[in-house]
Amino acid sequence: MGPPRQSPGALSCVLLSLRSLPQVRATHPDCSIVLYFQEQEAECLQIIRSESQTLASPERPGQQGCLTEWDGVSCWSAVPVGQSQVVACPDIRHVFKKSKALIRRNCTESGWSFPSPPYHNACELEVISSSNDTEAKKGYFVTMKALYTCGYSMSLAALFLAIGIFSCFRKLHCTRNSIHIHFFTSFILRAAAVFIKDSVLFSDESIDHCTMSTMNCKAAIAFFQYSVLANFYWLLVEGMYLQTLLLLTFTSDKRYIWWYILVGWGVPMVTVCVWVITRLRYDNHGCWDDYSSLYWWVIKAPILLAIFVNFLIFLNVTRMLAQKIRSPDISKNYKQQYMRLTKSTLLLIPLFGVHYVVFALFPEHVGVNARLYFELVLGSYQGFLVALLYCFLNGEVQAEIKRNWGKWQSSMESNVFNLATQDFTA
Repeated sequence: MGPPRQSPGALSCVLLSLRSLPQVRATHPDCSIVLYFQEQEAECLQIIRSESQTLASPERPGQQGCLTEWDGVSCWSAVPVGQSQVVACPDIRHVFKKSKALIRRNCTESGWSFPSPPYHNACELEVISSSNDTEAKKGYFVTMKALYTCGYSMSLAALFLAIGIFSCFRKLHCTRNSIHIHFFTSFILRAAAVFIKDSVLFSDESIDHCTMSTMNCKAAIAFFQYSVLANFYWLLVEGMYLQTLLLLTFTSDKRYIWWYILVGWGVPMVTVCVWVITRLRYDNHGCWDDYSSLYWWVIKAPILLAIFVNFLIFLNVTRMLAQKIRSPDISKNYKQQYMRLTKSTLLLIPLFGVHYVVFALFPEHVGVNARLYFELVLGSYQGFLVALLYCFLNGEVQAEIKRNWGKWQSSMESNVFNLATQDFTA
């Protein structure tokens, strides 16, 4: 049995609907439409194969009529000659304006007739972008990619420098700065994951990223999700540590660091493993980059939980800080220390994840441009902001750098003086 005959109107409808999607070659693609039609086609082809086997059997000789056919948009069930079949428009609201309109096809002696009315008239496609608009969108997304590439590059340079500063100066070795180093590392992993994902998914323009389903792309997406989760959970650890310091009145215990590591790296690892196993067993199609999947909540729910707990920590720390500052028993030096330790974290907690909560309440296709701008462009500079707040603007770090710089200058001057003295003596 040959492939089903597809009508030009149906195929053009599909092409136009896919062309109208906000697909981005360098960002998260919205492949829900492609996946929808793939699932519908797979179900229809299964019916066609079943009919073919039934008609080929001796008990069921071939009969006159139109067999089940997939026309690129809908599945038309088999009917005898002289009868007609009616289907409704696909229920895809951000592509088709109407979903209850009916399309009819008649079964004639020469086969199925063309859809009447055509899909693009009955279902009313959304406004299709012109070639100028397409070029403008392409330029917009190229600019966006350049911006977030620059942002992640700046963040990587700043974060590596900050980790080097915390590691090189012995007086900066403490539990608080160890947590900062882990937090910086999560940002480095996130930036690396974005570059890896871009190179795997979008390096070749000829590859259809909506149907791509290789181990490399799935591994890249899993690594990206792990880095994003680790990023949010190390911010949660920063809030937890700040609250612990205020509760224990600056009594630091290094034993807590292993619990923090377990939360910051362990929880994301367990979550991603559960997500990978779930996708492999129940939803193993595409490259796992479709956020319309129900199993996406395996990743989204822990992130929302971390943001919610961090917000509660933010409120509690603000309350405790206000009480300690107003307390007459706390000296001025301790009040300054409280403020220095809390200002960075209190700034980061509401800054990180607020847009994530806002966009989590809307469908994935709503506010695509704003979502991409917040997640990619502004998100790419967050690592630089973290390094700036926790390291470069830190008074303790600046004092240690100045002290070592002064020692180095004194050592250089002493060496020069010794060399000059030796030359004079000689």
